[in-house]
Amino acid sequence: MKIIADDKIPFLRGVLETFADVVYVPGKMIDHYLVRDADALLIRTRTKCNEALLKDTNVRFIGTATIGYDHIDTCWCEANGIIWKNAPGCNARSVNQYIASTLFHLSEKIGFSLKDRTLGVVGVGNVGSKIVKTAELMGMKVYLCDPPRARDEGTCGFISLEGILRECDILTFHVPLNREGPDKTYHLVNETMINHVNPGTIIINSSRGEVADTLSLKSALRKGKIDALALDVWENEPDIDIELMNACSQATPHIAGYSTDGKANGTTMVVRELSSVFNLGMEDWEPAEVPQPAHPVIVINCVGLPDEVILRKAVLGTYDVREDDQRLRQNPAGFEKLRGDYPLRREFTAYTLELNNASETVRKTCRKMGFSIL
Repeated sequence: MKIIADDKIPFLRGVLETFADVVYVPGKMIDHYLVRDADALLIRTRTKCNEALLKDTNVRFIGTATIGYDHIDTCWCEANGIIWKNAPGCNARSVNQYIASTLFHLSEKIGFSLKDRTLGVVGVGNVGSKIVKTAELMGMKVYLCDPPRARDEGTCGFISLEGILRECDILTFHVPLNREGPDKTYHLVNETMINHVNPGTIIINSSRGEVADTLSLKSALRKGKIDALALDVWENEPDIDIELMNACSQATPHIAGYSTDGKANGTTMVVRELSSVFNLGMEDWEPAEVPQPAHPVIVINCVGLPDEVILRKAVLGTYDVREDDQRLRQNPAGFEKLRGDYPLRREFTAYTLELNNASETVRKTCRKMGFSIL
């Protein structure tokens, strides 16, 4: 058995070598010649799995260690007997951490309190649902927009896109990339949509770059149609629009889901799926050990601090998005290297808070966010 694997999938080396010849390659270097005699591909988003790559090969299984799968031509694969699997929800808590850090960063940078802002979450799946709960814990009023779920479950609890533009002053997008159909999300954020947002609106996109039209975003910022823009994903990655990057209040290199926990989850899910298809007996496999953060205990003196400030210190103590913003601005041409060499980032559950003189209310809130409390 032969497996071609993206060399940036963590915790994978040495796991499958008992069963297969495993070849590790940078994702963008995986080509037709390389995969022609492979039985399985383990990939991330940089490998486009389509007819050009897969025709007349032995590939029977594709596992992507990511939530998204728009880099896989699923229709072609299914028509040609190739099983494909993604890793739904693997990095949902990581993106949740990213959004929490982003909201606290922007509130501090622009000068507003989260309890005075209304958040619109567009796309309420594995990721969006966690962001809803966290934003509410941070004191925000939150509206949910998810047309597919509203159709399936009923409209109670959901609001239309038009309604969310009317009611909210911060919008965060967590949708798949659909290029056509009733739930088309390609260029969902465009000039028409932006013309209907409230003055002072903030837009955050950590879903897919093509969900937002670059020209419309630049025009909106230039004309003052939106107050701030935070982008983690970009059209034409890794060759991002430098003018747009410079205009953003926050710019990061597609790393919202790049916590070490999220990566471990993604690897776990694809290894188990591979095992199921090829009967390897590894359906219960998981990485032996995920590295601990350098400083797993965060000490906060809560005397005189509002709850929001305490939560900000806790969240930014686990992950300060400003560091990723600075790294990208210093080296936008190194977009892929910044992703490939991304440092250890652990999620809230890996941290313990020592909250000195904190109220029981804020302790309870921190527990609900995933922290352990001394």
